[in-house]
Amino acid sequence: MPSRRSFLALLTGATACLGLAFLPGQPAHAQDKAPVVFAAASLKNALDEINTAWTAETGKSVTISYAASSALAKQIESGAPADLFVSADLDWMNYLEGKKLIKTDTRETLLGNDIVLIAPKDAATTTEIREGFPLKDLLAGGKLAMGSVASVPAGKYGKAALEKLGVWDSVKGNVAEAENVRAALVLVARGEAPLGIVYKTDAASDPSVKIVGTFPQDSHPPILYPVAQTADATHADAATFQTYLRSAKAKAAFEKQGFNVVSAQ
Repeated sequence: MPSRRSFLALLTGATACLGLAFLPGQPAHAQDKAPVVFAAASLKNALDEINTAWTAETGKSVTISYAASSALAKQIESGAPADLFVSADLDWMNYLEGKKLIKTDTRETLLGNDIVLIAPKDAATTTEIREGFPLKDLLAGGKLAMGSVASVPAGKYGKAALEKLGVWDSVKGNVAEAENVRAALVLVARGEAPLGIVYKTDAASDPSVKIVGTFPQDSHPPILYPVAQTADATHADAATFQTYLRSAKAKAAFEKQGFNVVSAQ
């Protein structure tokens, strides 16, 4: 199994290609002084702000790597040196718990979210998202941008909703599957896809897209973000930062991005 330092070096190069996941460009020995947080890509805006606030208050910081929850869970399984994992769904946290790769007593549900249908901001697209709504007609031969429906939480939620509403079969041949939800957002923002399914918080983060409609909550499993320390977490500040995610400043940052903060459990 690769060492913590060698894995950080490999991860820096690999995730830089995504344009989303990142590790600050500093020597490995400096990175070792900060706890490493693996977090779902949809959390980037909020967690960056929270990390800045925590640094201002404590003089400390965390190293955060953003990607699809599925990719991060697999990296942890492969020995990635993460101290804290924040997933965009319960499935990938359950996956790691089943393999005894998290500290179960530190697991808690942190946030909730919604999925929405988006279009470029200047598009004339309008619709009511309900059973049998004309999604295929709205695409007009174009692509529907989504996270991978087999692994990325936003893609899984989106597919579940389209199946429940009875329109999946009509559009599955038009789906452009992205490696994470932020990549799906980019496809719509650039006009490469006329429509996309992302989290409400992602849509709010990009002024070049607009929300066409919100999927009914009963059309998909509840969208919940759990957090837990990994089984190999050794950094004393991992627990401290997890506690800070429940602070008033963190709550304000999450709510500003459109997340629903779940009461402490």
